[in-house]
Amino acid sequence: MSTQSTTYSDILQCARTLIITGGYNSFSYADIAESVGIRKASIHHHFPTKADLVRVLVAQYREEAKAGMAALERYFPAPVDQLRAYIGYWLECVGEASKGYCVCALLATQIPVLPAEVATEVRAHFRSLSAWITTVLERGAQVGSLTLSDTPQAEAERFMAAVHGAMLSARAYGEPGVFGLITQPLIDRLITPIPAPGA
Repeated sequence: MSTQSTTYSDILQCARTLIITGGYNSFSYADIAESVGIRKASIHHHFPTKADLVRVLVAQYREEAKAGMAALERYFPAPVDQLRAYIGYWLECVGEASKGYCVCALLATQIPVLPAEVATEVRAHFRSLSAWITTVLERGAQVGSLTLSDTPQAEAERFMAAVHGAMLSARAYGEPGVFGLITQPLIDRLITPIPAPGA
C-alpha cells in the first residue's frame, strides 16, 4: 500500500515539474514513466487519462494553496504582513525552475487547449485566490492600514494579475529579480501613509 501511495505521489510530482517546465502539452505518460521508473500501465492504473492526472494535480495544488493562505493568516495577523508574506513566498520560489511558478498561472495561459475539467479546476483556483486577497484587503481597509482606490474585489483582481504577470515576466527575461521589481510597489501603493508627528 505504501509503495502504491508513493507511486501515486511520484507521478503527481513529476507531472507538476513537467508542467512548470514545459506546459500541458509538453509531456506524455512515456516521459513520466521514464522519469519515475515505472511502466506506462502503472500510470494509467492511477490516472486513466492525462486529463484525469492534471485535474487531480490542480485540485491538489488548490488544497495546498488554501492551506498556505490559512497559514499566512495564522502567522501574520496584520493584513499588510499577509500580503507581504504572500509575495515573499513567490519571491523565494521564482528562481527555482522546478517550483518557481504557480501551476495554475501557467495552465491559465493554455486554457484554450486544456480539457474542460482541467480548465474548471484552474478557474476555481483563481476565484478562491481572488476571494482571499479581497478579504485581506477589506480587513486592511477596515483597520486603516490599507487605502484602496477601488472596490476590494477590483483591487484584488489587479493585485493577483500583477503577481502572476510578474512571474511570467521573470520567466520571459530569465531574471528572477524582475518579480520583486514589479511586486514590491504593489504593497507600497496600498499602504496607508502614517501622518508625520504634529501633522
